[in-house]
Amino acid sequence: MRVLSIQSHVAYGHVGNSAAVFPLQRLGHEVWPVLTVNFSNHTGYGAWRGPLIPAEDVAAVITGIGERGVFASCDAILSGYQGSPEIADVIADAVAQVKAANPAATYTCDPVMGNATSGCFVNPAIPPKYVSTVIPVADVLTPNQFELGFITDRDALSRTSSLDDILIAVDEVRGLGPSTVLVTSVDRDGAADDTIEMLAVTGDGAWLVSTPRLPMKANGSGDITAALFTAHLKETGSPAEALARTASSVFAVLKETLDSGERELRLIAAQDAIADPACEFGVEQVR
Repeated sequence: MRVLSIQSHVAYGHVGNSAAVFPLQRLGHEVWPVLTVNFSNHTGYGAWRGPLIPAEDVAAVITGIGERGVFASCDAILSGYQGSPEIADVIADAVAQVKAANPAATYTCDPVMGNATSGCFVNPAIPPKYVSTVIPVADVLTPNQFELGFITDRDALSRTSSLDDILIAVDEVRGLGPSTVLVTSVDRDGAADDTIEMLAVTGDGAWLVSTPRLPMKANGSGDITAALFTAHLKETGSPAEALARTASSVFAVLKETLDSGERELRLIAAQDAIADPACEFGVEQVR
């Protein structure tokens, strides 16, 4: 598989392309990373250095790739942290170019906006551009529960929300364009306190997987989740199988990170679990 991945880059740590590229490569896929920012480290540290890449420069890099005549061989587009609202138009144009060359290509949008702990941490002009410009052209959307609530104006999506509440929000998002939605970090009423869940929904059904809740916050976990789910869904064609493989690998990376005492994801140390997921967590069809 060949993946055009348009998202952030950090020199230190693993978020954005710095989290997505290696796992995809470890699965045997070619990745064409295009950077939206080039930071020293992720913004969770509160201080960082480096530039936002202007939208016209991001577009120029994508144009240059297209001039190599390779868009017809591109199997998937993946986007994450955008940096500026103008990047949304660049991404939508890139999706159109790739799909014109290869109609079988799919586009996965990770709508990076924030999380339940930190709130919305991006430029406030970015979320509306997701809704108006990027989400309508996406095939796969991978919001966390906070982002799902933000997109659907359901600020109350929280620990007290039921599975039905979350499914209703997902159905609304699917009505905007994406055929598949993966909700990461599902935290709902009725789930065990010591677990965290992921929910995959398509027109054919909905599947839920639970993993142990680890006492940590890991920047970049959503980025690796979106990348792995994209790869496994494309390879298997099965949302349930893609969910099982993704949950297994992400949990292994997080557990390795927690055990190490390090703040940044231990992607290299956990690479075998990325390449060969154990699929030890059962997937339940809930609709």
